[in-house]
Amino acid sequence: MPSVMSRYAEGSRHSRRSAEAAPDELRAPVVLMVSGGADSTALLLLAVTSALDISDGRGEARIARERLHVLHVNHGLRGIDAQEDEEFVREMASQFGIPCTIRRANVAAMASSSGDNVENAGREFRYTAASELANQLSEEVGTPRAAARIVTAHTADDRAETFFMNAIRGTGPAGLSSIPRRRNRIVRPLLNYTHSELCELLRMHNIVWREDRTNEDTHFLRAYVRHELMPLVVRRNPHVTSTLASTCDILSDEDAYLTRLAGRTYRELVRRSVRGMVALDANKLGATDVAIARRVVRKAVLDICPSARIEARHITAILRLVAMGEGSTHVSFGVEARVEYGLLFIRKAQQKEAHKGVQVGWLEVPAFGSSTSAGTLLLLNGWKLQAHMSQVPHGSDPAVLARAHGMEWKNRSVLLDAIACGVDPVLGGRLWVDHAVPGDVMCPYGMHGQSKKLSDLLNEAKIPAADRLEVPVVRTAPNGHVVWVAGVRADERACCTPSTEQLLELIITTNSELPDK
Repeated sequence: MPSVMSRYAEGSRHSRRSAEAAPDELRAPVVLMVSGGADSTALLLLAVTSALDISDGRGEARIARERLHVLHVNHGLRGIDAQEDEEFVREMASQFGIPCTIRRANVAAMASSSGDNVENAGREFRYTAASELANQLSEEVGTPRAAARIVTAHTADDRAETFFMNAIRGTGPAGLSSIPRRRNRIVRPLLNYTHSELCELLRMHNIVWREDRTNEDTHFLRAYVRHELMPLVVRRNPHVTSTLASTCDILSDEDAYLTRLAGRTYRELVRRSVRGMVALDANKLGATDVAIARRVVRKAVLDICPSARIEARHITAILRLVAMGEGSTHVSFGVEARVEYGLLFIRKAQQKEAHKGVQVGWLEVPAFGSSTSAGTLLLLNGWKLQAHMSQVPHGSDPAVLARAHGMEWKNRSVLLDAIACGVDPVLGGRLWVDHAVPGDVMCPYGMHGQSKKLSDLLNEAKIPAADRLEVPVVRTAPNGHVVWVAGVRADERACCTPSTEQLLELIITTNSELPDK
């Protein structure tokens, strides 16, 4: 969260910004989203003729003309009116000498196919188009994508309306923060202007604009708030837009701080994380302040399914499970939350259907000194198994070395006796990989030769029954004995002893974590 000095020392900070701005930020493209309405037409005018703060490190400053590019999106919703909007924006951009890109879409069909409403589908398409254009222009001018700016014409009125819309729907601090001044590359430099001020600006320059008649339809929530609710509120407080602007800025700062704090807490609570599933320490989550716990749960769900529509009732239901210490609930978009073994598991339900088990097959183990230093088996759940052999370092105790290796890798990698695993150091060999089946037993390392059912071992490791088919079990052969339950425990019979001469290293990792050896 910005400090008191950084928040209120705008003058001195702005005076230094020009020197602080990086060269890339001064050349990067600026995409203006122009619909043809009064606000976006005024945005185009101000971008060409005045100083705007687009968060490129300079505060309010003139934008180099060559950086500007207009984007107009035709949603295909208003027939001839939409076509005339398109022509109007093209003509305005041409008059100012600014390149203009038009994107067209059948938003109604997109909304119907996705089950979304037209407003959300249109918004999604607009921002996707803007992002793609910003990326394309960044590549053409040779600047980083992050330095580009996508500029919208949201005003103080839009911010006040969004505040009330979110309050009506039901929301948390993020929703009440309304429209942020900046989110990543998207900036909104007109939030200090009202709609009437921008209309007056256009009249002064003898510039007309397009009116969208659908904005009058109070069937839509924004139009209802704009035409029914806001006039009542303005009569009570004529300065409500500026009042809410200050409130939204305060809420936005505090929301950003809590989000960073929740992010740190989330990382501390993660116990397992694979594609389509994350497990959090339920006991510690239950002891976390509820304001942070809510955000942690929300982040976990969105990490698993970014398209999930999370409502307050979903978060409440999940935290209720955490308090109870057991149970499960469905969230949205097929996301399931379950508490067991002291962990909160959040997973996509279809993930379980897609992966009935690990990849079954042979894991090749190249001979020591082979040109292929490691054998690899890709698993169905986004992980991979690797195997390679090495010589015991001179003067080392293999058993001590293996114990230290296991502690360092936290069971993600294990050093075993190659001969005990049935792998010939000279010729190499192969190991069979599948999953636990009923009746499987092994002699877990540390139990001094005593046998244990794999089902009991997985239960003690707090691996949910739904995930057990995805735990790789490495064997000497399809019907051979177990040498390693990947990520859980090695078999005593395959472990290193002081007389071990050749080491077999097995590693389980995600495809992006470790390059092939």
